[in-house]
Amino acid sequence: MSEWVAVTGATGFIGQAVCRLLHDAGWRVRALVRSRTGTQVLQGAVDEWVVGDLADCEALNRLCSNVVAVVHCAGVVRGVDAQAFDRVNVEGVHNLVGVMSSHARPARLLCFSSITAREPGLSFYAASKYRGEQVLEQEAGALNWIALRPPAVYGPGDREMLPLFRLMAKGIAPVFGEKDARFSMIHVEDIARLVGLWLQSGSIANGIYSLHDGKRGGYNWDDVTSIVSRLCGRPVRPITIPSFALSVPAWINRSLARRLGYAPMLTPEKLCELRHPDWVCDNDAIRQVLDWQPGLQLEEGLKNTPGWCRSLN
Repeated sequence: MSEWVAVTGATGFIGQAVCRLLHDAGWRVRALVRSRTGTQVLQGAVDEWVVGDLADCEALNRLCSNVVAVVHCAGVVRGVDAQAFDRVNVEGVHNLVGVMSSHARPARLLCFSSITAREPGLSFYAASKYRGEQVLEQEAGALNWIALRPPAVYGPGDREMLPLFRLMAKGIAPVFGEKDARFSMIHVEDIARLVGLWLQSGSIANGIYSLHDGKRGGYNWDDVTSIVSRLCGRPVRPITIPSFALSVPAWINRSLARRLGYAPMLTPEKLCELRHPDWVCDNDAIRQVLDWQPGLQLEEGLKNTPGWCRSLN
């Protein structure tokens, strides 16, 4: 009988890719979900659902019982204040670590953080991811754990990056910060493969590991527009968005969100992340402990991502 792996955030973008890869590799997947609504997207890829959330320690105990590993993909990326992010990105990690540590034979833990955690002063989200990592370092002593800091992730099912690529496919590339800013990227399939290799590898050194698609030094906007132009067969013009054109809507959005009770993506803090000039990662540390090589740099990754450029459909 195949061994069990637990997954949080299974219905999210990264979580779906991870669950499908694990199922195809022969693992039995148990997933935490707030409700069964929407779980049909993973029909056949998840063997057992546990209804609950990261504040429900009873559900977490059911999730983590008799599994060899937990892959923690759940996270909050939208909100207007620190509490909105900390409830899941910090307190959720604390609860998960506590439940796992209480087991006689604790499972291994892989936790998804974010490259923004290296600049916690930029936003509530970045600060929450950094504090989530601190929970691991300070409270997970009984566990074998790693935290991954991916950069911008794209691929099939993505709802954040693909709208930008669709706009670029029409010839317009909005630049939100400095044109010479540099950033790393990674395709979701390479992340899922890394999770699979981690499961096969046995214990590796506890720690926080960054990763990227293998392009040292990352990309700038000229690199990205050149790649999109080649793939779509048309010129792509980078257009720098004036500061006020996003700052004013971001402040209005945050004010309305507090009054109306919704969770916005565009906030003043999110703009600080978008305008940061250096989100370049490296793979040196993760490659020292895991035999993983990314297979899809941006041009190949976009070729393997449907639904954004007509010439590739």
